Amino acid sequence: MTFKKILVATDFSDCSQRALDLAVELALKFESELVLVHSWEAPAYSYGGGLYLPVDLVTPIEQAATAQLEKTLSELRQRLPRAVSMLRSGSAWQEVLDVASAVHADLIVLGTHGRQGLTRALLGSVAEKVVRLAAVPVLTVHGPANSR
Repeated sequence: MTFKKILVATDFSDCSQRALDLAVELALKFESELVLVHSWEAPAYSYGGGLYLPVDLVTPIEQAATAQLEKTLSELRQRLPRAVSMLRSGSAWQEVLDVASAVHADLIVLGTHGRQGLTRALLGSVAEKVVRLAAVPVLTVHGPANSR
């Protein structure tokens, strides 16, 4: 099996870095294109039955995400000069699936924190949703034991 286009999702955590490292190795082995994607989501607040998004929070979050993604891509291009990145806003699992479909990815690689119990119930699992709903193979990479 070969992969022409590998999508790797990042949240800039240690487990995402491990997933990115593995995705780079695979891209080099299979001479694949690599697409790096990060999705950010601004906190929304409910008040009086309405949903409010504090505008003053959106810009700094997006700017920080853009800066970190550009830094990561710059480092990545030292090994894979043709690598590209995409910054998306929205639910991480949905954005990963949407980008995978849009770029015709053959493989999705992402880190998993390995959360369990209440933490997993409260935070959800991006990796679990991507694995369940993806139309292409998904490779999950556990982070270091202390990242869980």
